[in-house]
Amino acid sequence: MHSADQGLKVLYVEDDRLNIVLMEEVFRDATQWELLIAETGAEALQCVEDEAPALLLVDMNLPDMNGLQLLQALREQGQLPPCIALSADALPEQVAAARAAGFADYWLKPIDVPALQAALQQRLSSVEQT
Repeated sequence: MHSADQGLKVLYVEDDRLNIVLMEEVFRDATQWELLIAETGAEALQCVEDEAPALLLVDMNLPDMNGLQLLQALREQGQLPPCIALSADALPEQVAAARAAGFADYWLKPIDVPALQAALQQRLSSVEQT
């Protein structure tokens, strides 16, 4: 986990260690943001309650629930920050279902790091202004 004196918290919900390491690299120089990691949906729910992240990056296939179930649980918990789905599943109906459920965006894996950095910068800039 990265720490920052005062930065926006981004929660990455992912169970694949390689993807976690990659995301940590993406955030390494982004000192204005703090990257939090949860490896299960249950951990994510607890982290959202404890840390109030400004943005969630959610793997759609977690060990204990899928991304749609996590989004629903967050909604029921009464805490639903902007969420972006991450998945290797590029089927149009899966993307449409994620967006219909309330995901702000749907990013494909494998992660294109420069595109991810640009999208994060844009997304987090808009979060900072709200």
